[in-house]
Order: sequence, then structure tokens, then C-alpha cells
Amino acid sequence: MAAIINRLTLIVLDSVGIGELPDAAQYGDAGSNTLANTARAVGGLNIPHLGRLGLGNILPIEGVPPVDRPLAAYGRMAEASAGKDTTTGHWEIAGLLLERPFPVYPHGFPPEIIKPFEERIGRPVLGNKAASGTAIIEELGPEHMRTGYPIVYTSADSVFQIAAHEEIIPVEELYRMCRIARELLTGDHAVGRVIARPFVGRPGAFKRTDRRRDFSLPPPGPTILDLLLENGFPVLAVGKIEDIFAGKGITEAVHTEGNMDGVDQTLACMRRLERGLIFTNLVDFDMLYGHRNNPRGYADALEAFDRRLPEILHATRPDEVLIITADHGCDPTTSSTDHSREYVPLLVYGQKVKPGVNLGTRSTFSDVAATVAELFGLSYPRGTSFAREIIIR
Repeated sequence: MAAIINRLTLIVLDSVGIGELPDAAQYGDAGSNTLANTARAVGGLNIPHLGRLGLGNILPIEGVPPVDRPLAAYGRMAEASAGKDTTTGHWEIAGLLLERPFPVYPHGFPPEIIKPFEERIGRPVLGNKAASGTAIIEELGPEHMRTGYPIVYTSADSVFQIAAHEEIIPVEELYRMCRIARELLTGDHAVGRVIARPFVGRPGAFKRTDRRRDFSLPPPGPTILDLLLENGFPVLAVGKIEDIFAGKGITEAVHTEGNMDGVDQTLACMRRLERGLIFTNLVDFDMLYGHRNNPRGYADALEAFDRRLPEILHATRPDEVLIITADHGCDPTTSSTDHSREYVPLLVYGQKVKPGVNLGTRSTFSDVAATVAELFGLSYPRGTSFAREIIIR
């Protein structure tokens, strides 16, 4: 099978869901629709470039009307794996489905986890409960600064999070604690991610910093990233992609400080990579606005990305395909501060792509992996490729 393209850029707009999945109620997410509800909450979104690609053709979104001639192929994808977290979503995009969800701890972590963790780090922990990250820092930050004890918390997702003030526990020490937690959290307690949450400031004015780091489980099987590497195609990871895949299947990683830096780094990769995959995660939608129930901030972040989108489209070469999608939802208009079980948008653009093709509703995010494989002249065992539906021969 001959390769159709030389390069593919895959951008994940973290948490930009597009409507509840049929089983959303089982996850407590009935009525969630990150894009449409955010748009409604702010009186309409101003994202004309995403609109021209066909975003408004997928689903009614206030301020984003459908267009007669979308520049991209468009559709939406359902998550086949159990769960609604970052790791599950990205792994499925890369072709790895999880039949069993990662463990969650709505009442905090049991003694068989916390006790050995405290012994290994040489100090007690504060918190150990499910909480909003900003709220628990405000609640326990002063005691943390007084005692030097790290703040441990979780959420509705499968995460073990450790928050620490950078002046109290240096960031490298915080990362060391996270590595210890990652070593301990195995078997039945193998959470999807251990997350370092450094912050700065004083009581009443704490602020989380960009030095967050995720320590994910390594994927339990090969992904499209491994297949590409095995066949000589480099994989450049931008943002937290390296963390999500525990470095597996990645040639080079570039960590970023927010969405706009993520766009800058993606463009830099597009300028220098001749062939292979550029895989980007833009996390601000989720981290700064979705989890904080801030629809105005979420809308502003979408609009800021949209203003940069022409640069990305212009940098897309004739022998390249651009895919824009998401990994789950995080509806900022609901009472929950956690991720939401949603469809994700699918936009596929390039000179070789037939514009305006309606890709419909895909049954799994892994259709992306199968499509990436076929575009590079390879075959991937999971998902259904839509390459033949979109490619101009």
C-alpha cells in the first residue's frame, strides 16, 4: 500500500466535546454539551475559521452556523472505551481501546495506598479526598505552607493528584513524589494518571503554575504511534502527549506553557518536520476553564485558538492532512467540575481532502488511528479508516 501523504498534524482540543453520548447519564453527564452549552451561555461563539471548516455542520452551535461549502470533511466520534478521561480518550484516538475503566476514588484513597506513599516520601499528606483543584488549594494551602505536607486529592476521573507550593516543595521534589506514587499505583489501583500540581502565591491568592506534569500508565499495547515509528515515520509530541503515552511511540517531545505556546510549537514542528506525525494537545480549555466552570473563559480560549487557525491552515503542506478533534468533554455550564462523557468533533483538512464530506458519527475514536495508518500506507487492526471517503485521487 503506497503512502498518500508525507505528514499529518493531529491537534486535540482538550475537552472540547460536542454533545452527550447515549450512555452519558450513567456517568452523571446527561445534558452535557461543551461546545453548544458554552456558546449558549455567552451569547454565541465567534469562531469563524472553525465554522468555515464545518464545525457548525456537525451540530447546531450558537454563533457558528452551518456553511454551504465546508473547507474540511467533518463529523463526530463516539468513545467506545469505558471512561471519560484524558488518557482513555487519547489512547483510543491512537487506536487502543479500554474494556475496563481505570479505578476511581470518590471517597479518597484507601490506607493501602496512602500509608506506603507517606512512608516513601517521609511525611503525612493533607486532603485525600475528591475535590476541585483550585478549591482544595485554597482550603489546605495555608496548612500545607505551615507543615510542608503535600496535598493529595482526586476527582471523578482516575487521577492521583499532588499539589504543592513551589516555595515549600520544589518542583523536582514534587515530581519525585509523583514518580513514587506512580510506582505504587499498580494492579487494582492502577489509576490512569498521577498529576503534579505546583502552585505559587499566598493564602487567598494562590495560582497554579504551568509546571504541571502528568505521569501516565504506559499503554498496555501498541498504538498507531508505535506502528509509525516501526515504519520509519517520526512522531513529534507537543504539549502533554508525551506524558499521556509515557513516552512510548514518540521520537521527540516538546512541552508547552498554555494553548498559544502549543500553537507556536506546533507551527515550529510543521516548519521543520518533512515526514511523519505531529501530535498536539492544547490543554487550557480543560484545565483552566472546563474544570473551573468558566464558560466565558472557555469561549475566549476557543476564540483565541480560532484566531490562530489560519496560521495552521497556511502551514499545512500539499502532501499533508490536518485533523482537529478532542478527547472528551468538560462542560463548564454544568454543576460538575469534572469531565463529561461526550461525542468529540472531527475536522479533516488538506489539499488532498475532499471538502464538505460528511463523515457522520464514527463508532470509535480509533477510526483516527486506522485513517492515519492508511494515509501513511500502513494498516492498523482497530478502527475503520475513512481515508477513502475523503481523499482526492
